[in-house]
Amino acid sequence: MKSIRGSLAFESHYEYIWGSRWEVLRESLLLPSPAISYRERLVRPYILDHASVLAARSLKLPAEGLILDACAAPGGKSLVIASRMTAEAKLLCNELSSERRRRLVNVLDEHLDSETRQRVTVSGFDTGKAGGKKSEWNRFDAILLDVPCSSERHVIQSKKALTVWTPARPRSLARRQWALLSAAFLMLKPGGSLVYATCAITPEENDSPISRLLLKYEGQAELYEPDFTEGEKTQYGRLILPDTSGGMGPMYVACVRKLSISLSRFSH
Repeated sequence: MKSIRGSLAFESHYEYIWGSRWEVLRESLLLPSPAISYRERLVRPYILDHASVLAARSLKLPAEGLILDACAAPGGKSLVIASRMTAEAKLLCNELSSERRRRLVNVLDEHLDSETRQRVTVSGFDTGKAGGKKSEWNRFDAILLDVPCSSERHVIQSKKALTVWTPARPRSLARRQWALLSAAFLMLKPGGSLVYATCAITPEENDSPISRLLLKYEGQAELYEPDFTEGEKTQYGRLILPDTSGGMGPMYVACVRKLSISLSRFSH
């Protein structure tokens, strides 16, 4: 009975959001995600969804400095960033979960050459809490924030996940996503870029946190276009959905640049 309630609640929730499109979108989420073999400057290829590559490539990398992959495990997007950064740049791959962090380290060790691997470190701090420390503010030149999310493709394919699903789940995740996003923005240097990504299909987890960021940091943040045209444009980013993108995704990407604060803002 609990399994039926969870499934019905899930269906009702997403049908309300997507209307008549939900039936087709639902069927596409039930299919296996097509994967590509990413090889660029790697010792061995890594298999991942092409949408993840597009998200990671949208991060504007500095010519030198420190890059943060804030929620890095299992490591696919970290590999994309590492393969594109210059010899003068360094990458910090952060993962709060110790179990997922071990997997992340293995992925980096197995796929990066020794020279690149020396410029990639792994940490396990809570990004949301780190934003509360002024010592962490303006630390990173670029940040990829691929946040924990509803991951509907996983939920809809898992009887166990459907059993426990409730409408409170996306609401709870949205609160955590906002904490991570606002903290990451504080940790980003002026002039740096931040890519906010999810594999969710709800506006609550996608455009809404970005809207909140732009409102809170009005005049300090501006959007720039993701480095791809796949998917569909939302108010603040792009959303790749499997029913219209050859099975890719879901993947939401919004790109933010942190502006230097002009002294004119404080002049009379």
